[in-house]
Amino acid sequence: MKLTFCGAARIVTGSCYLIETGKTKFLVDCGMFQGSKEITRLNYEDFDFDPSEIDFVLLTHAHIDHSGLLPKLVSKGFSGAIYATPATIDLCKVMLEDAASTMLREVQDENKRRLRAGLPAREPLYGKDDVKATSRLFSRAQYDKQYTLPGGISFVMRDAGHIIGSAIIELFADGRKLVFSGDLGQIGNSIVRDPTIIEEADYVFIESTYGDRLHEDFEGRDDLLLKYAKETYKKGGKLMIPAFAVERTQELLYSLNRLASSRNFPNMPIFLDSPLAIKATSVFSKYPEYYDEEAAALKDPFGLKNVKFTPKTEDSIMLNDSTKPCIIIAGSGMCTGGRIRHHFKHGLWNPKNTVLFVGFQAEGTLGRYILEGSKLVKMMGMEIAVKADIRRIDGFSAHADYNGLLKWVKGFKKKPKVIFVVHGEPKASQALSEKLGAEEFTCKLPVMKQTVEL
Repeated sequence: MKLTFCGAARIVTGSCYLIETGKTKFLVDCGMFQGSKEITRLNYEDFDFDPSEIDFVLLTHAHIDHSGLLPKLVSKGFSGAIYATPATIDLCKVMLEDAASTMLREVQDENKRRLRAGLPAREPLYGKDDVKATSRLFSRAQYDKQYTLPGGISFVMRDAGHIIGSAIIELFADGRKLVFSGDLGQIGNSIVRDPTIIEEADYVFIESTYGDRLHEDFEGRDDLLLKYAKETYKKGGKLMIPAFAVERTQELLYSLNRLASSRNFPNMPIFLDSPLAIKATSVFSKYPEYYDEEAAALKDPFGLKNVKFTPKTEDSIMLNDSTKPCIIIAGSGMCTGGRIRHHFKHGLWNPKNTVLFVGFQAEGTLGRYILEGSKLVKMMGMEIAVKADIRRIDGFSAHADYNGLLKWVKGFKKKPKVIFVVHGEPKASQALSEKLGAEEFTCKLPVMKQTVEL
């Protein structure tokens, strides 16, 4: 059995594994590359395989860096089943449609510049018709149920505790057991349950997004959120929060719902300024059976009665024109697109405002530049001074830190033959590999396009 790392090897995004058994070829994940232009160009390269020869796909969860190239796969000839949990399927349908719309707008803008420069026009990676064709291929897989597929393959999906519907995949093939962590959530996180502990595996593929750091403010994240809201209110400004539409936004709404019931919370309206996040929140509300005990006990865990939705563009523009203190949650989470960039255009230069980062910022993204202290950023064809206060809360991360990753790995009763450390920047992957090595686990750090025999 051979496995090829087609993405997320020594980088955070583009999760994709090609597995060949001699009887079948299939993928685990088919994600989009995100980050710098150098990295995103990889999305336009040919696949490392013939999509028409892929029999099926196993999908860990809906985040675009795990699912975002599925429509491209379909457009290039894939016609097999895509197995995922019901919540993942519902999220993918809205997220992939949003991705197609975003790419179309970006390509149209890019082609205006290319036309002026005398360059040929570009085509988007895929369109809405490709998304619809992809949606027809989804096949539901419930947690904790074993499914048998042609070619002697079987799999079980376990709760990864990352986002609604996220899964750890236990894969059985050619007498071997492979475990793909997908993205693992934090133990004790709100809304979703803790990651499932797996006790046996021959080979493990573990993410390392936060393999070199701890979420030191996890216990006090609500206190910090309240603190930054108060600071911004006192300045008379806006608290602008770039947030991923799936999971991070819902975590924020969950915390703000609790804080808003306190007398200490400032009188600031909360706006959810992301059509995708609004749709994703409705998916979260659809699956209370996936909640942890605390969230399941609440009738309205996201405080939707207290949040103002701004799905229309004109509603978003009105927020930019307003001078009253407020909280704005908008995508994209790494500030690479979406409405948050428009709020930055109108407010990043204003010292009354605050930018609060609550999620990972990949190398080369606008969010990373701002977080690392840039005083001037280029965006939307202009240079903008960064005079707003910049704040950060790591405790809202949907990813386990290295303590959480170590605890999950230590759940194996017998040490796996090899643990492949993936889905992390080189420093983070190396750090996690060393920490696992100190616990006498055998680790390897694969590179892109590397093929291994299992």
